[in-house]
Amino acid sequence: MRRKKAHIDARIEQANIDKSVIILLTGNGKGKSSSALGMICRALGYNMQIAVVKFLKGVQDTGEDIFLAQQPSVQTTFMKTGFTWDTQDKEYDTKMALEAWQHAEHYLSNKTIDLVVLDELTYMINYKYLDEQIIINALNNRPSHQHIVITGRAASKALIDCADTVSDIKDIKHAFKANIKAQKGIDF
Repeated sequence: MRRKKAHIDARIEQANIDKSVIILLTGNGKGKSSSALGMICRALGYNMQIAVVKFLKGVQDTGEDIFLAQQPSVQTTFMKTGFTWDTQDKEYDTKMALEAWQHAEHYLSNKTIDLVVLDELTYMINYKYLDEQIIINALNNRPSHQHIVITGRAASKALIDCADTVSDIKDIKHAFKANIKAQKGIDF
């Protein structure tokens, strides 16, 4: 344990760069958006200003939406449509994605916001609702103190390259595969 402590202390000492980070949570496993919510709670504990843009989940009522609506330090924007397989109207969904992205761009240029969460952003790139290079440019040109959390499956190489921390959430077992319904307070 002494050697382990010495090693960890040395690594902490070497980490001397103080800068904002981009965290990318991707993969097929459950918990990407939940992890982002945990970071929101952590940031709220430090009185940080937070903005959340939820792509694809705008038509669902969730416990976290109820909670975030009660937080004066959190601004939330919801894409006004669900999944294209629900609407069967890619043109409309693309229009709604662009509208939500305009809010994201505003947040990403706002110096008063400390943390921006872009929930399910990867789908916007993969389904070609949004231009990936425009997203990357906005991320790279954000205020220098602003942290970003991006969630969604199948993150692109450009997003992975842009991020400082990337976690690939692996699906090992999921209750839904055993025909267990999504649970209030746990899944939504």
